[in-house]
Amino acid sequence: MVSRAKDTHTTNRVIRIDDADWEEFGKQVGERQRAETIRQFIRWRLRRPGAKLPRRPDPQQEEDLT
Repeated sequence: MVSRAKDTHTTNRVIRIDDADWEEFGKQVGERQRAETIRQFIRWRLRRPGAKLPRRPDPQQEEDLT
């Protein structure tokens, strides 16, 4: 089911993600950057002009987050 959004907003999409994965993802990209990172990945996957694959953290940065 797709929720209706205001005409000035994109439609909300519902996906299921494990709580632990969602929390770790937030730590890596920033609590307020999760949606933007997902949008970047989708644009890259669809080969949109100028789209870039979101950057992954360096292994050392990942260790620092845990």
